[in-house]
Amino acid sequence: MSRAREAERRARDVLDPVHFDFLAGGAGAERTLADNEAAFARRRLLPRVLRGAGAPDLSTTLLGAELAAPVVVAPTAFHRLAHPDGEVATAVGVAAAGGLMTLSMMATVAVEHVADVGVPLWFGLYLQPDRGFTAAVVARAQDAGCRALVVTADSPVRGRHTRDLAHGFRALPEGMVCENMRDADWRVRDLVVDADLTWDDVAWLRATTSLPVLVKGVLHPADARLAVGHGVDGVIVSNHGGRQLDGAVSTLDALPGVVDAVAGRVPVLLDGGVRSGTDALVALALGADAVMVGRPVLWGLALGGAAGVRAVLGDLADELAHALTLVGARRPGDLTPDLVVTP
Repeated sequence: MSRAREAERRARDVLDPVHFDFLAGGAGAERTLADNEAAFARRRLLPRVLRGAGAPDLSTTLLGAELAAPVVVAPTAFHRLAHPDGEVATAVGVAAAGGLMTLSMMATVAVEHVADVGVPLWFGLYLQPDRGFTAAVVARAQDAGCRALVVTADSPVRGRHTRDLAHGFRALPEGMVCENMRDADWRVRDLVVDADLTWDDVAWLRATTSLPVLVKGVLHPADARLAVGHGVDGVIVSNHGGRQLDGAVSTLDALPGVVDAVAGRVPVLLDGGVRSGTDALVALALGADAVMVGRPVLWGLALGGAAGVRAVLGDLADELAHALTLVGARRPGDLTPDLVVTP
């Protein structure tokens, strides 16, 4: 059992069961949730030997951010459900690990407070029908020092989360709100998911901000080509951690088609199912420039606050470095698809 999986097992014992199921659960019968991890189990590594690779070097530059490893923390909501210090503790742990954090629009700590930690920060954005409010949120994130916007594209409607429906979980506990949803009058707005959004809205965002824009939720190669054609700065292969369309393809299975469609024009990240450094290596070998991790970070946060987050990310990096040497590579950029086979 990887350390990330062990952290999940232990987190179940310390979290409110309703909150654990919100963080851990997926949509429908949770087939896609399970398949995100199972897709890695279907792969095997075909290592090279006597390559003289030497000591591993995981350092990576991603859209100008210098990272200790090609691992980015994915945008996940409501970190204060896992730890009283919420996203601030997450940011402290990510900074200590030399990483990059994507802060959700649905964070329970304001972007300004998280940015004060000094961690390299991206902002996870849901485009709202009220463009004035969206522009204000974008300006707020930019003023706080966020380095890029990560636009969620796979949520035209809210996912039907089986466990949440069973528990009747519909609202945050008293005293918690989505701090980044405050408007000019400091009222907290409800998040609106919008089935009318199109690529024109992405073009509008590109014209609204100077920040790099990544689109998260791309699985189909045609959408990857459209994303690049609309001037995005990065594509994130994601099925929302199995929380939207149950039965959607796993992100690892979708990755090669997206990589081929993007053809190196912008970075491609994989989000979903990464639970070990070896998983990360498989995704990198199949063409991802970096991987995103979400739930493992939340389990580390629940178990040890900032130190728990740092431990989870450090373990992933150590596992990746170890696997990198064993397949005969020194850097993530040395990995090639022929190192991965499906028996």
